[in-house]
Amino acid sequence: MNVKPLAFRMRPRTIDEIIGQKHLVGEGKIIHRMVKAKQLSSMILYGPPGIGKTSIASAIAGSTQFAFRMLNAVTNNKKDLEIVAAEAKMSGKVILLLDEVHRLDKGKQDFLLPHLENGSIVLIGATTSNPYHAINPAIRSRCQIFELRPLESGEIVEALKRAIADQERGLGHYLIDISEEALIHLATASNGDVRSSLNALELAVVSTEKDEKGTIHIDLAVAEECMQKKSFTHDKDGDGHYDVLSAFQKSIRGSDVNAALHYLARLIEAGDLQSISRRLLVIAYEDIGLASPQAGARTLAAIETAERIGFPEARIPLANAVIELCLSPKSNSAIIAIDQAISDLRKGISGEVPDHLKDAHYKGAAELGRGLEYLYPHDYENGWVKQQYLPDRIKNKIYYEPKRTGKFEQALATVYENLSKKG
Repeated sequence: MNVKPLAFRMRPRTIDEIIGQKHLVGEGKIIHRMVKAKQLSSMILYGPPGIGKTSIASAIAGSTQFAFRMLNAVTNNKKDLEIVAAEAKMSGKVILLLDEVHRLDKGKQDFLLPHLENGSIVLIGATTSNPYHAINPAIRSRCQIFELRPLESGEIVEALKRAIADQERGLGHYLIDISEEALIHLATASNGDVRSSLNALELAVVSTEKDEKGTIHIDLAVAEECMQKKSFTHDKDGDGHYDVLSAFQKSIRGSDVNAALHYLARLIEAGDLQSISRRLLVIAYEDIGLASPQAGARTLAAIETAERIGFPEARIPLANAVIELCLSPKSNSAIIAIDQAISDLRKGISGEVPDHLKDAHYKGAAELGRGLEYLYPHDYENGWVKQQYLPDRIKNKIYYEPKRTGKFEQALATVYENLSKKG
């Protein structure tokens, strides 16, 4: 008998069963409102694997009672789309989940467009790629774009407990005794991928022998083996994972090479290349920043090498990157500057773009009739001319305060200060 994986069986049937993504499917949020009003529009869901793209699509279909079909933009052909379109013509509307939508070729796209226009096919495109870069504008302009977020470990624990208790679709017909440590490890070691956690849980259940009373005992060692990742720590609340990552970044920020290598070793032993890679790139730009901008490119090269060669050899380029970042000069001037600019915008501190900076293709200075002309810097000596760029309301605002911890930013600071004096 062909039994589908636990993650497939436990897919939510309605949006109320969806775990996580509350910014989209929570009460009063956009997808929840669309379903409640029965006014669905085509959408693209993007985010890492295993965080609920297919689940949201199937739950939307289950909540609306519309026909639901699943296709893949690569493996399914135009004939498959024609079958869906014919069904939509007969039933009035079909929800089509199209996986890997960024791989949609021109022929399939041209066929789909009129059906999206008339609403007979509600497309839910799923992709792990950024749709603003990877998806054809013709499709993108006809869809709402929603970013899905990795699930928190507590949300994945909820999904695991639901699967253990569910007798219809889950593992409720087994007598399962799972330790809190094992449950937390299954949730945290998947890096937000609930599909991976559920399938590891099922593997643990079906591969563990029952005791004399028919109970299946799953402890941390079993969970580690089924996830193929060691636990970061055996702490009860499961925060050890994030504590190690935090200590890793703070050690590099504090230029303590030995501590940073220690925490790198712990992350390597856990096999968590994904978290190491992401954190190192963040550090390169957040903590090193303009003090040594070439460190970012070298860190990326080290990460790409590590991903290509895999463990155990991956430890070598990672160690190179960590040592360099530790001993590099540090500057957080860029993150402070952009965060202050974002903070002002969110407080409503902004203003109208100056007339002479507006797009001349659509609204030139001559059309405005105000006698304001954009001064083209390349026409002037040293490529600089005095003119206002910020809106009037914040024309004297200063966001960037250079630091002098590295030669590169020292040079930037000199240029910046000279321009400030001229301005």
